[in-house]
Amino acid sequence: MIKNKHRHLINFRQLTRIMGWLLMIESVFMFIPGFTSLAYGEDDWLVFMATALLTGVCGLVCAKRAKPTSSHMGKRDGFLLTAMVWVVFSVFGLIPFLFGSKPLGLSDAFFEAMSGFTTTGATVMGSFDGLGHGLHLWRALMQWIGGMGIILFTLAVIPMLNHSGGMQMFNAEVTGITHDKIRPRISQTAKSLWLVYLLLTIVLILLLWAGPMDLFQSVCHAFGTISTGGYATDENGIAIWDNSVYIKLVLTVFMFLGGVNFGLIYKGVRGDFSHLRNNEVLRVYLWAILGMTILFVGAVFYHGQALELDDWLVDPLFQVVSIITSTGFTATGFNAWGYFALALTFVMMFSGACAGSTSGGSKIDRVIYLFKYVKNELYRCIYPNSIQSVKVNGKVVNPDLLSKVVAFMCIYMLLVVLGGLVLSCLGVPTVDAFFSSFSCISNTGLGAGVTGYGGNYEILPDTAKWVLSILMLTGRLEIFTVLVILTPAFWRR
Repeated sequence: MIKNKHRHLINFRQLTRIMGWLLMIESVFMFIPGFTSLAYGEDDWLVFMATALLTGVCGLVCAKRAKPTSSHMGKRDGFLLTAMVWVVFSVFGLIPFLFGSKPLGLSDAFFEAMSGFTTTGATVMGSFDGLGHGLHLWRALMQWIGGMGIILFTLAVIPMLNHSGGMQMFNAEVTGITHDKIRPRISQTAKSLWLVYLLLTIVLILLLWAGPMDLFQSVCHAFGTISTGGYATDENGIAIWDNSVYIKLVLTVFMFLGGVNFGLIYKGVRGDFSHLRNNEVLRVYLWAILGMTILFVGAVFYHGQALELDDWLVDPLFQVVSIITSTGFTATGFNAWGYFALALTFVMMFSGACAGSTSGGSKIDRVIYLFKYVKNELYRCIYPNSIQSVKVNGKVVNPDLLSKVVAFMCIYMLLVVLGGLVLSCLGVPTVDAFFSSFSCISNTGLGAGVTGYGGNYEILPDTAKWVLSILMLTGRLEIFTVLVILTPAFWRR
């Protein structure tokens, strides 16, 4: 009895040890922008080196001093560690913003770091004047790390976690309704997904470098694109390459790939195209992009914005893919496409792309489940004795899973409303408050400038930035991972 009871306790020592390993990994990544600053002759290299050493020492102390009596980790440990990692990474990740070439306040620095790691792409930097290359690269690198997932990277480089709660951490972080292992061991699955992610990143860097971008810009934008984060190296975003159809098309293709389930991409790379052809979610994703693009083209013509060929042929497709994948890049003139385009933007921010991708939103998978569930319920209103099941990809969906999807959708919208109400109380205009709340929990990162309030989140009160940071984290970890920690039952034996 006592032994079973203790298994329900949280293994804090094991969590501390793993957190130490994770911090040491973060410190290694910090050296990259440090050496970049040094190469460009910028003073920020001192800040990055000092931060990397501090982070590494803290990680080493945690890893060495914590001596767990057992390496066992249950579901609670997985939930708690996953939520803690994203917060701790952001706490250490904000230090370069506090003391760098363009110093920010604590609230702004935490917001920028959390936005980066959660691939939201919202920024408090109104101008990039004076921002060093190292800080630009660190912003991009945070997105790239967070895109595939901090925990997933750790599972790939620390195989021993395969036997120590790896599956619990995998389920708590990876987006989606169900989590299928594409390889027998969870560490092998993590390595396979990160390999696909890395290869796509390298290909994108080379393609962007072949265009008008230099190597540094190519690396930063590749990190922000494949992670569907959306940070750019200029305050005007990709507008400085507005005349380059090549750049827009390349970014569109890789934003689209960032919104596809990486498990499917892995199978496609291995030559197994049957899963791609037969995947219902992928088909709906493609049809949604096509339908939204046609509607956006109509809005462009209606408002007289089709001045050149790429204004109605390239820009609408680019904008649709950017929004539905939660990347947040904005095409030039998007604000002039009218309220109908803005309404469609809300729809795509809500749906997002495919589960198992780097995109945000509620995910198209859940929207499909919900529509089929509602359809069956309407049918049962007419034929109450009928038994209807929801099928996706030819398989019957477990009713418990459907209940979880319905609960997720309800909580998702309640959090949008709650966030909007809190921001309104803090003095943010109502429309912009709800839009900002929606944008952050969906990890899209579109600024309130879309509604005319302002260009970025710099003008918001500090308290509002902390609220939105919490929403970004909750959205990235798909709500339940964060909310379950706040329940009393989580802490009971």
